[in-house]
Amino acid sequence: MSLWKFKFAVAGLALTLAGCASHGRFAQVTPAAHQSVHQSSIARQIRNAVDAGEGDFEARALRARLEADPSSLSARTELAQHYKKKGFPEVAIEHLRLAVERAPESADTAVTLAKMLRETGRPAEGAAVLTGFAGKHIASVDVWAWLGLLRDEAGDWKGGEEAHRKAIALAPGHDDLHNNLGYCLLRQGRRVEAAEEFRAALQLNGRSVVARNNLGTTLTDSPLEAVSHLQSVTDPASAHNNIAVALLEAGKYAEARHEIEIALGYNRQHTAALNNLRLLSELDGKPTEIKAEADLAGKFRGRWARLHAAWLRVTGQHGIEKKNSGSNVASR
Repeated sequence: MSLWKFKFAVAGLALTLAGCASHGRFAQVTPAAHQSVHQSSIARQIRNAVDAGEGDFEARALRARLEADPSSLSARTELAQHYKKKGFPEVAIEHLRLAVERAPESADTAVTLAKMLRETGRPAEGAAVLTGFAGKHIASVDVWAWLGLLRDEAGDWKGGEEAHRKAIALAPGHDDLHNNLGYCLLRQGRRVEAAEEFRAALQLNGRSVVARNNLGTTLTDSPLEAVSHLQSVTDPASAHNNIAVALLEAGKYAEARHEIEIALGYNRQHTAALNNLRLLSELDGKPTEIKAEADLAGKFRGRWARLHAAWLRVTGQHGIEKKNSGSNVASR
């Protein structure tokens, strides 16, 4: 089982190869109006689903199974997944709500509903489903792990931390769970505790690109160790740029500028580093220029290559598969 949670950089910071999040503007509506629009959307999807289903052999077969056995969780879940695949997520969600009502003790069904709510942009609703389940039944690792992730996505970091810790208590040998807790702690500004969890994840799985990348961007006070971790999962320019992002988020502008200079020394066309340099110039009032006359690549490449090689020998990280990834992640 694996789920990766991406780190969203604040203030428009450009993490190398990280996913982008765009936020549209929506007119405010009253709760009543929102509910009316939502109900209208459900009704429209139901009508469309019925129309589309007339020639849909698979949907007809699944509905026939449900008519023969309304208590069949597998048939209802398969029908929900089918409607989701066909582009009717609200219809799928309503089927899963019925499934949860008919089998309130089924952890798998509750998790499936919570995940589908998350996929439609409603992590708080998904978290509420699993919170309700955990309050009435003995919750599995899956329930606590997903509840932690959904609470995180809803901005409930303290609640997410509680759920992540309960998941780890049930399965302490899962590196992905430690990584998820580390990310949650990192978002709360608790870098030392976060680093401990990322290290715990790496002790369990030394090949975890996600945990190593997360640990690297957490170690803003130990740039040598940070670069050593990041360069094992991406290129040197991206490694230094990602450290700069962490430093910018921490308000350490001078240190961030130094890391961006090193990144651009390796690659003067590095888009993310150039974007971060422009942002940094707006923040610290200094020019959007680097030391043009100095060959920063030559200056830093040899030094960091030697330090990085020494670090790998000391930590025994030889043979780790290199992947070009700059996003922060967590596993499950």
